[in-house]
Amino acid sequence: MSETAKPRPEFRNINIFTDVRTYRLPLAGLVSILHRVSGAIMFVLLPFIIWLFDKSVSSEISFGQFTSAFSAGLWFFPGWIIKLVALALIWAYLHHLIAGVRHLYMDATHSVTKEFGRSSAVVTLVLSIGLTLILGAKLFGLY
Repeated sequence: MSETAKPRPEFRNINIFTDVRTYRLPLAGLVSILHRVSGAIMFVLLPFIIWLFDKSVSSEISFGQFTSAFSAGLWFFPGWIIKLVALALIWAYLHHLIAGVRHLYMDATHSVTKEFGRSSAVVTLVLSIGLTLILGAKLFGLY
């Protein structure tokens, strides 16, 4: 190390009040956190998923109730809130699936370089957000 080079700071314990503002989380770290968040969203909304599945396959009458929940609403929730919850589920499923495949690929091929982590994180984010936008446009009736 030369005399003019400034040593890099070491962060061993990150203080929430002083270090969080200046700490830059790598993109792979953000994808990892979002992978956990998407799993938690799917777990918390599991009763809603089961209700949706039950209403969609039980009978023709219950399928009508299923489709009307997205337009007229459900209980005191308007239809657009039901659509937003379904959109959150769509994102959670897609992100969790793509990030899980990313992790499986990294485990199988031992691709643990910083460059591969960043590029695969970008691909994961682009694919999950892009597919969510496409399916969300269908959900909200844009095509």
